[in-house]
Amino acid sequence: MEILTFAGTLVFSYLIGSIPFGLLLVRWIKGEDIRKIQSGRTGGTNAMRAAGFWVGLVTSLLDILKGASSVWIAAALMPDNVWLKVAAPLAAIIGHNYSIFLVEKGENGKIRLGGGAGGATCAGGSLGLWAWSFLIIFPVGFLVLFGIGYASVATLSVALVSSIIFAVLAALKLSPWEFVLYGLLAELLLIWALRPNIRRLLDGNERLVGWRAKRLKAQE
Repeated sequence: MEILTFAGTLVFSYLIGSIPFGLLLVRWIKGEDIRKIQSGRTGGTNAMRAAGFWVGLVTSLLDILKGASSVWIAAALMPDNVWLKVAAPLAAIIGHNYSIFLVEKGENGKIRLGGGAGGATCAGGSLGLWAWSFLIIFPVGFLVLFGIGYASVATLSVALVSSIIFAVLAALKLSPWEFVLYGLLAELLLIWALRPNIRRLLDGNERLVGWRAKRLKAQE
């Protein structure tokens, strides 16, 4: 029975993560397909590009809720199972990045699953594991996003900061070491999803957002 509960929770977490809130909101507000706009991802940053700041913010909050709710569900069903609390938000991130509801055919004719990059959902998972993490993760992510100006770097910083937070908590014996593994595995998932962005960063032509994007546009 426990195995079925564990597996069922992971499947449900994946399905929660697969809900493409960015696609739904942009289509509702603007009547456009977010997958055909700029990065083509369904997360908050591209929703902001497609339909404005508030749509991007609401999308991000809903994506955060996906990660957090997966942990809450895991804790409710199997409160003593630390591994399920770690695995459930990872499943939600995978669902967000590779949504079963966004089956697409690529340029090479292969079937692929669309989605986002997983930063907000990763932050939600951290929030679910330790509620006060949002006091650190969100300000850091905001500063990176609108200060440095690269959404991809801000996304990667979420899992990195999460890993550091949980390592400190584990060292202080305030949380299990397994939570550190959540941050590290989430970072790998984000890196894999952001491979094209990382290549553009290395080439020096990654898309800018925030004040740096406005400053560049003003100079053109």
